[in-house]
Formats: sequence, structure tokens, C-alpha cells
Amino acid sequence: MRELDGQVAIVTGGTRGIGRAICDELAAAGARVAVVGTAGDRASAVAGELEGGAHAGYGCDVSQVEACQALVGRVEEALGPVAILVNNAGITRDNILVRMKDEEWREVLETNLSGAFYLMRAVARGMMKRRAGRIVNVSSVVALTGNRGQSNYAAAKAALISLTKSVAQELGGRGVLANAVAPGFIDTDMTAALADDVRAAMLERVPLGRLGAPEDVARTVRFLVGPGASYITGQVVVVDGGMVM
Repeated sequence: MRELDGQVAIVTGGTRGIGRAICDELAAAGARVAVVGTAGDRASAVAGELEGGAHAGYGCDVSQVEACQALVGRVEEALGPVAILVNNAGITRDNILVRMKDEEWREVLETNLSGAFYLMRAVARGMMKRRAGRIVNVSSVVALTGNRGQSNYAAAKAALISLTKSVAQELGGRGVLANAVAPGFIDTDMTAALADDVRAAMLERVPLGRLGAPEDVARTVRFLVGPGASYITGQVVVVDGGMVM
């Protein structure tokens, strides 16, 4: 028997990169995965590629509260009560402070922070009633360090950590655990497009001397939602090869 057999997991931003790796890990652990992306057809295609057959894909704009509420209802109707929520969906709209447009600020905060809030609120009552549940929010090392040209992204990811800790305190007495992971430089489509000198400069900051793989983050998430992490809540696990110490 695998450690997550039969448990229903929602993973936002699940169609590529870190989110796709998380979907793969949770499916391999026996979970029934609801893959969530901006495009429902792509999410359904990814769900069909996961290990096991009890998965489904959903399109959802997580910045919209009604869409998040509807998503949870659709998932529970199709797959069963949500036991695991992984808030991984995120966008970037990079710009320096004096040039950042209002919409660039709002879009990032609404997707990266408000979307996580909407979904946590939507699943919380059911988890509390069942006295069991795991929430993992995907933050970033820039939440801890800041980053030039990413004040909106860093602010959202830092607030997500504080939100996680608050939720952990509120729901812990009902058996619901909430934690965050903070990835560092991960080898995704975005980093693959960087110039060689930029990648080299990034690697100089990482004691392990390599970019992380999406699977490095996904395995951490799998641990946090599994039985081995039953006494861990309100924590931030930094997955960065030692970059931030």
C-alpha cells in the first residue's frame, strides 16, 4: 500500500515545471490527483499521463474567488473529499518599482497570494470536519531575500509564508497541517531560456553547484503531505541547494 492511497489532491499550476513534477509524485504515492491549469484541455491531458487512472484535469483562473469555489465542488463531486491542497500556481510580471504598472502589481498578488487564500478557505471546512488535511503552499527563496525587479512577486511569496503560518495556527487543532516550500533556482523552462553567463552566475551562488530539478521540490511536497510529516506544521522548507542559509 502506498502512503497516499485513495487521498484526493488538488495541485494548481500542475501542467508543467514544478507543478507537473508534484502531480507525478503524488500520483506515484497513490493519490487521486486533480491537475489544475489555466487551460482545461492541457490539464486533462496531463491527468491522463499520470500513474494510475483515477485523476482529472480542470481549468481554473485561481485569481477569481468564484472559480476557486466552483473548482473544489467539481473536484469533490468527481474524485471525493479533498485531503491535500498544493497551491503552486504563480505568475511573474517583472519590472523595477518605478516602472511597475498597477496591473502588474495586482495580477501577481491576485494569482500568487489571493488564489492560494481562496482555495485554502474553500477546502478548510471539509478538512476541519474530517479532522484531517494537508496544505502545502509553494513560495520562493525571493520571499526571504527579495529580488531586483520582482517586488510584486517577492511580496506575494513572502505574504504566502505568513498566510501559511497563520492558517497552521488556526487549523492545527482540527488535524489540518499547513506548510510552505521555498524553491531556489530550479531547472525549468524559464531558467533554460537564460543566457549561459546568467546561468553561470546563478550557479556560483549555490553551494551544491547545480540547479535544482523540479523533482527535488516535488519529493519535498510528497514528504510534507505524507505520514512522515504528521508533526510538522507552520514550517518553511527551503529547497535551494544551500543558496540561502
